Amino acid sequence: MSDALKHECGIALVRLLKPLEYYKEKYGTAFYGVNKMYLMMEKQHNRGQDGAGFASIKLDVAPGERYISRVRSNKSQPIQDIFAQINERINNEFEVAPALKDDVAAQKRQIPYIGELMLGHVRYGTFGGNSVETVHPFLRTNNWMHRNLIIAGNFNMTNTTELFDNLIKLGMHPKEKADTITVMEKIGHFLDQGVAKLYKQAKKKGLNKQESSPYIAEHLNLTKILKKSAKDWDGGYAMAGLLGHGDAFVLRDPAGIRPAYYYKDDEVVVVASERPVIQTVFNVKFDDVKEIDPGTALIIKKDGSLNSSEILKPLERKSCSFERIYFSRGSDAEIYQERKELGRLIMPKVLKAIEHDTINSVFSFIPNTAETSFYGMLDAAQNELNKQKNEAILKEAGNLTEERLAEIQAHKIRTEKIAIKDAKLRTFITDDSSRDDLVAHVYDVTYGVVKPTDSLVIIDDSIVRGTTLKKSILRMLDRLNPKQIVVVSSAPQIRYPDCYGIDMARLEALVAFNAAIELHKDRGTQGIIEEIYHKCKKQLELKDTEVINHVKELYAPFTDEEISDKIAEIIKDPSLSTDVKLIFQSVDDLHKACPDNLGDWYFTGNYPTPGGNRVVNRAYVHFYEGNPDRAY
Repeated sequence: MSDALKHECGIALVRLLKPLEYYKEKYGTAFYGVNKMYLMMEKQHNRGQDGAGFASIKLDVAPGERYISRVRSNKSQPIQDIFAQINERINNEFEVAPALKDDVAAQKRQIPYIGELMLGHVRYGTFGGNSVETVHPFLRTNNWMHRNLIIAGNFNMTNTTELFDNLIKLGMHPKEKADTITVMEKIGHFLDQGVAKLYKQAKKKGLNKQESSPYIAEHLNLTKILKKSAKDWDGGYAMAGLLGHGDAFVLRDPAGIRPAYYYKDDEVVVVASERPVIQTVFNVKFDDVKEIDPGTALIIKKDGSLNSSEILKPLERKSCSFERIYFSRGSDAEIYQERKELGRLIMPKVLKAIEHDTINSVFSFIPNTAETSFYGMLDAAQNELNKQKNEAILKEAGNLTEERLAEIQAHKIRTEKIAIKDAKLRTFITDDSSRDDLVAHVYDVTYGVVKPTDSLVIIDDSIVRGTTLKKSILRMLDRLNPKQIVVVSSAPQIRYPDCYGIDMARLEALVAFNAAIELHKDRGTQGIIEEIYHKCKKQLELKDTEVINHVKELYAPFTDEEISDKIAEIIKDPSLSTDVKLIFQSVDDLHKACPDNLGDWYFTGNYPTPGGNRVVNRAYVHFYEGNPDRAY
C-alpha cells in the first residue's frame, strides 16, 4: 500500500502441555516456549511496529515464589528489545549460578519469563499515544492467584464510552477511558464474582481457605464469565487472556471480523492472528491449523484440557477483507490465491484502459505487498496476449511466413521493476514546501525501460488518501515520459472509516470521500452535503439498533467510474505531463476473490455491527463541523 496505513495488532499464545523437563530433554532447552514465542511474534511483525509485549505464567509454584512476569517495549525494534531483555536476564542468572543450566526445576523457581503459559502481542497504535503504558499485555493484579488477569488483543470497540459508563454503574473507578481498560475491568469484575461464589461453595464443603484455592481453579467457569463480560461489546476483536492460576482463553467477535487461528498436539496449544505463523514456527500442515469460530472462545484450563465454547451468538460472517488484500502475510495458501485472483479479475478494466495494446504496455507494481496481485494480473495479461497471437496467426494463415510467425511468437508481456523505495531516505524537514520535494524522492525509478509510446500500468494494493501517489509516485513515474500512466488498485474505493482495528477514522482523509464532495460541487448539488449532516446529527440521538448509515447518500448519485475519474483529477499534480487513469476493483469481484471473507464496510458502508453505523454518522458530523476528534 503506497499510502502509509496503521493497522490492527497481532496476538500469540503458547501453552506447554508437558513439564519443562520434557522440552529440555527433547529440544535441549527449557526455554522452548520462550523461543517459539519470539518466532511467532517476529513472524507477525507486519502487524505491529509501535510496541510489543510478553507475559508468562508459571504453574504450580510454591507460595512466595513469583509466578507472573511481564515485559513491554515501545522502542524502534520492540520485539527484539523485549527478548534482548529476557535473554540478558537469563544469562545473568546463569553467570551468577552456572549450575542452573542443568537444573530445570531451579530455573523455573529462580528465572523470570520461563513458564508453561505465555502471551505475546505486537501493537499498531491507533490513538491514545504510544507510551509503554499503552502496550499490551495489560495486567490486573490481585493477591488471590485466580483474580490476576492478563489481557492482550487485536481489537477496537465502537462503544467504549458506554462500556466505561457501565463500569461506573457497577461502582468501579476505571483509571482511564480506553477500550482495553474497560474490557479488562469488565472481565475482572465477573471474574471476581465467580471466584467469590466458588469460595463460598468451598466453605460449605468444609474446605479451609488454603484448600479452597485448587477447588476454585478446577471449577472456575470461564464460559459464564465471558458471556457476562462480552454481552454489551460492539466491535471487532480477537481477545486473549490469562488467569494467574493457569487458565487461558481467546475470544473472537461474533462477526469474525478479526482473525484468530489455533493448533494443538500432545506438546503444545498455540494461538496466533495468522495461520502461516503457526505453520512455519511449528512445522505443521495447513489443515492442522484451525480457525476459531466467530463468537467462540477457545478455553484452555489449567489441566491442559481444551474446549471451544460459544460466548456470543454468531452474526453473519464479515471477516475483514483488508486482511486478505494487504495486512496478513501473503504466504498463507488461501490468501496467496485470493490476491492473485484480485489481480486477474481487474485485468478486463486494464485492457480497456490500454485499448488491448499489450505489446506497447509495461506492467509493474508498487509497493512490494502488491506483488502477488501483480502476478495474477500478469496471468490474465498473458492469456490476452495468447489470444491476440492466435488471432494474428489465423488471420494471416494463408500468407504466414516463417519470419512473420517468429515475429508474432516473440511478443511477450513486458514487466519491469519500475520503482524501488529508498528505505534510508528520511524526510527530516517539516516545512511543507521543502518536505514535499523530499517526499517526491522516497522512491527511485528505473530509467530506459519505458518508451514514449508505452502505457505504464502500476498495480497497488489499495488507495486510501492518495497523498503518496500525488506527492511522490506519480511525479516519479512522470519522469519516464510514458504515453499514459494507469494506476490499478486491487481493492475497491475506500469510502468509509473503519472502527474495528484499521486506523481510518476520519472521512476527510479518504480521497474517495473528497472526490464525492467535489463532484457535488461540480454539479451544483452541494446542498446534499448539509442535508446529510442534519440526518447524521439526528441519528446520534437514536439507539444503536435504530441507526442507519446516511453517508451512503453522498455517493449514491455517482457511478464508480465517475468517482475514479475525479480521484484521478485530485491526485494528478498540474506539473505532470502524462495522462493518468485510475482503476479500482469492483466490490463484486472482491467478493469473488475472497468468498469467505466478506467484510467490506470500508468500501460499501455495510457495517457488521450497529456501532459501525453510529461511528460513520459521527465521523460525518465531525467532518462537517470541522471537529478534529476521532469518531470512536
